[in-house]
Amino acid sequence: MCGLSGEIRFDGRPADVDAVVRMSCVLEPRGPNGQGVWQYGRVALAHRRLSIIDLSDAGAQPMVDSALGLGVVFNGCIYNYRQLREELAGDGYRFFSTSDTEVVLKAYHRWGTDCVDHFLGMFAFVLVERDSGRTVLARDRLGIKPLYLSQDGARLRFASTLPALLAGGDLDTTIDPVALQHYMSFHAVVPPPLTILAGVRKLPPATVRVIESDGVGHDITYWNPLHARVARYAGLSGGEWEDLVLTTLRTAVQRRMVADVPVGVLLSGGIDSSVIVALLAQEGQQDLQTFSIGFEAVGDAEGDEFEFSDLVAKEFGTDHHRLMIPSSQVLDGLDGAVGTMSEPMVSHDCVAFYSLSQQVSQHVKVVQSGQGADEILAGYEWYPPLAGVADDSVEDALAVYSANFFDRTHAELAGILQPEWMSATDHSRALAREHFGRPGADTALDRALRLDSLVMLVDDPVKRVDNMTMAWGLEARTPFLDHEFVELAAAVPPALKLAGGGKGVLKEASRKVLPSAVIDRKKGHFPVPAIINLQGRYLDRVREALHAPEARSRGLFRTDYVERLLADPNRYRTNLGSNQLWQIGLLEMWLQRHGIG
Repeated sequence: MCGLSGEIRFDGRPADVDAVVRMSCVLEPRGPNGQGVWQYGRVALAHRRLSIIDLSDAGAQPMVDSALGLGVVFNGCIYNYRQLREELAGDGYRFFSTSDTEVVLKAYHRWGTDCVDHFLGMFAFVLVERDSGRTVLARDRLGIKPLYLSQDGARLRFASTLPALLAGGDLDTTIDPVALQHYMSFHAVVPPPLTILAGVRKLPPATVRVIESDGVGHDITYWNPLHARVARYAGLSGGEWEDLVLTTLRTAVQRRMVADVPVGVLLSGGIDSSVIVALLAQEGQQDLQTFSIGFEAVGDAEGDEFEFSDLVAKEFGTDHHRLMIPSSQVLDGLDGAVGTMSEPMVSHDCVAFYSLSQQVSQHVKVVQSGQGADEILAGYEWYPPLAGVADDSVEDALAVYSANFFDRTHAELAGILQPEWMSATDHSRALAREHFGRPGADTALDRALRLDSLVMLVDDPVKRVDNMTMAWGLEARTPFLDHEFVELAAAVPPALKLAGGGKGVLKEASRKVLPSAVIDRKKGHFPVPAIINLQGRYLDRVREALHAPEARSRGLFRTDYVERLLADPNRYRTNLGSNQLWQIGLLEMWLQRHGIG
């Protein structure tokens, strides 16, 4: 897990190494254990290393194999790298390191762009061919590892974070109006390739982009899971599905223990992280470190769920760390989280993950985490209403989904944004309609889960976890996002997913390994009471951002709307209960923090 950046020129000029170094400096928190820069004429690559696999200098990056004529910068982990290394060695390849990065190089030489089909893991990489001048960019199937891009006719720049690209300079930082409308409507999600800035794009998940030496390129989408019932699972009973889910998840958890350093678990006390702990304990994992976070209560709002995380830790005998964050530190956590966000992310979970990661990074470099289960196994409240929708009615499914998930209607948005930022097209609804209309999903629920797992999951919880953990040089691994587990989950019958209020098949499977008190509890979250209800210094921070000269000059929001929210800060909520003032305030805080005037 690391931070990568670079520049490829198409105009015959040498790469701007100074700009690449500036980008790399911003990425230092992602890779505090080493750095490297490599230039070859029109190409410059930079890397910040978090040493997880092959801790020696042989695993350093940028990695260049002169014999093969290839250079690469890589971020992530290939969990089956040892098996692939053995296979490649059998084909005659010789290795100079024990790193997964070198496996990526050799795999590309052996299989070309099809190498990604062989990888089990999370990854983003940029690979250059010396002789052809070809550049290959790739991102893992679920978009766990980010890759931001800025390209024009003269050059391509890329980096693991958007702020790193900003540091390179010469970037169009105007607001993208379509992205703004998505942010305000699609639960603060800006789908790829868009970002909130017109001059920055992101490589979509499950994508390989091949760019020739003249800048002309094409994309290959290499994974698109079927959300339908498949023949090989026909006739399975509910109990058999539960066994299959647990067995496949156990494999995913085992894969994510590959490391040359200890691996811990972020333990919230909910079912998702708890079952990871249980499966590791069953496998005989010794001295497993687990970590839970809590915040001071504010009024009646509780700030921790230690009751349940303590229960799990005691049940499985983990080396457990209860991390209580005093209210005096939450504001610092807020500022730090906003600063490290690659894009505006409205969930207050960002502050919790940022603060948790700061503490956990003092103990371990790698953790497993339970993100993704809700999006692939129907754990959220907007899924059950889809159960009654006819399987063949895309428009009915879209109507129910948008009514339950979207933050607001397009008509309501017109009363919030200034007219110059609005368009007649409801872009979020159009996106959902296009996804819902694709073949390969049997039911309305299947359509929604496919959209959420391929878009919302990637650009909300997955991005949040990557940004906040890597701000402290902490690698987070997510077994529920093992692509084989996702494929299995997509095939599970909708009724089994929706049972028990959602994630029914996982809940029943987990009864084989977890105490019932953990499974039958009310669904929790990372509570940050000081931000859920804005008051005091937190409200002041939002008010200052919305009244700042930059905000007034930008003119995104109608003045009467802003003042109405400020007059009653905790009254107005989105469809899913998010604070509307926080949503627009966070956007302005992010823009101003990153110097976007």
